[in-house]
Amino acid sequence: MTTVTSVWPALAFCLSFIVFLALRSPQKDVILRRFGFNRGPSRPTTPLLEKQPLSKPLASYTSDLATAFPPSQRDQFKELVPTLSSAQKRALGTLSFTQETFERSVLGFEEEYSNADDSKYVYSGFSIREIKALGCFPDYSILSGVPLPKPYLDFDIDKAKPRPYRPFRWPYHQTMSLTKMEPDWWIELESTYKTRIAQRKELYAKHGTNVLQWLPGSELACKELMEMAVQFLCARYPQYFVLSEDKLWLENKILGVRANIREKHPLLILLDHIPEDFAITLRDPDTGYYVFRAGIICSALGWNVASKIGLKLHEIHQPIPDYHKMQFSMDRFFSKMPTNKPIQRGSWGLEVDQPLYMPPGDSHEAYRDFQDKSLTRSRLHLRVDWQTLRRMPLSGGIVFNFKALFTPIEEFRDEPYVPSLILKVLKNGKENMMKYKNTWHTEHVVVSTLEEYEQEQKTSGLIEKDWEAQTLDESPWFPGWEKKWHSQQGF
Repeated sequence: MTTVTSVWPALAFCLSFIVFLALRSPQKDVILRRFGFNRGPSRPTTPLLEKQPLSKPLASYTSDLATAFPPSQRDQFKELVPTLSSAQKRALGTLSFTQETFERSVLGFEEEYSNADDSKYVYSGFSIREIKALGCFPDYSILSGVPLPKPYLDFDIDKAKPRPYRPFRWPYHQTMSLTKMEPDWWIELESTYKTRIAQRKELYAKHGTNVLQWLPGSELACKELMEMAVQFLCARYPQYFVLSEDKLWLENKILGVRANIREKHPLLILLDHIPEDFAITLRDPDTGYYVFRAGIICSALGWNVASKIGLKLHEIHQPIPDYHKMQFSMDRFFSKMPTNKPIQRGSWGLEVDQPLYMPPGDSHEAYRDFQDKSLTRSRLHLRVDWQTLRRMPLSGGIVFNFKALFTPIEEFRDEPYVPSLILKVLKNGKENMMKYKNTWHTEHVVVSTLEEYEQEQKTSGLIEKDWEAQTLDESPWFPGWEKKWHSQQGF
């Protein structure tokens, strides 16, 4: 009798375990969470950077910035020199360096490096002589300390979907929410590539310097950015991009073109081949503040290059609620940011259709002034601007790049916790933040749609009925995101 009795608990456990294994991954997550187990995300983690303490501005704040230089990458020369030709090694000279000589010989804010005296220095710590000796396309992975991406050989441009970014947080405060950048994903291509390239070139033809502009003194940073981006493309997508041995021609097999990369300004090369926005900030030697000096922005909502170029960080972010609380920390972060620690973050909004470029006064702004009773959920999209920030090693410029990605809100139906998390932000977010986010014109349709999806997820067991909204462990994604992403694109 004892033997028979003891078999039933074991049998029950086995049956329960078999049922558990048969469940879909999100349902397994629900059960594990109920028993106090948190499954880690099924991907390499992108941990939050250490939070910058909210220090009070020092009395010598401005003078501190004026004397602050970014961490030097001169030590990387030791690794780079073996990759150089004999002529380049001779041109480099002795590589002697003293801090005193460097600080009194820093290149002027608007000086063009190619016309400057060889004895002068860029604020990154490299001399003009050294930069000229390196020529075109030095190995930026060595100079920066950020490895080149692994080749993505399974990638198919016609089927590729962007990773399903869902950068929702609760509690929702105005923070930069910075995480370490994944080197393989600095520039992410997907199936809208040809359409977006054509759209962006059309915007430039129509709007000119409103979307693409560079100011004096940005020449080195623009060249460096273009070369870093081309090196990335050729390493990540070798089946589509090839740089000639003489580093003069870029073959783009997606568009079927072969471009001489020295015939155009570097930003125009980026416009022709990379459907991302780039903004370059450079250090003002007189103040230490970082200033927007060059960029190509075709995906802005409510602003454009012409309205922001030449401004300091806090002037650029003036419309953002509570930015003044972060100003000191952000200025200090920029002054000290090393080249080997690029970061990433995401911002989001809810849009009618897919507005890519909406400068002040654009006709699409009218959608934000009222709630259209005829609006259907099929026209509503999540817009995510997935952003990265990194310092370039030679120019010292900090480049901010982002790409606008649109997702129909109907995609959220089978994404665990996503409807609940968005609802929490929409219903309970800080008033000034939600006003800035400007989602009101969509909420009469979005809220009821998300409530429907949330109830379905609770009824089906996809999420716990008593789940309280909080930032997901998988953020900026959701449980099971990889399986969905792979199945949608087929690889």
